[in-house]
Amino acid sequence: MAGPIVRRGAALGLGVLWWWAVLRLALSPDAGALEGAVAAGGWGLSLLPVHCVPKARATGALETGRWGSAWRAVRVTTASPPRRSDAGSGQS
Repeated sequence: MAGPIVRRGAALGLGVLWWWAVLRLALSPDAGALEGAVAAGGWGLSLLPVHCVPKARATGALETGRWGSAWRAVRVTTASPPRRSDAGSGQS
């Protein structure tokens, strides 16, 4: 029970700290590097993919090296060449 309470308290506290830094940067003429670092750091953390799992446990993940083997494979197309417009009609 203490785990979720601590996490929510930490998230609330860090959110309040971030908003304080952003508002101080926007409204106060004497805001400095500390507020800028807190605001930029909080924004940067929001870009992190926090719902990631290791590739081995991910559903639908492709195995390592799949693209390399695909690029190394020699594939010959079996498609017919396109007809030329002046080739006339085929046999009927």
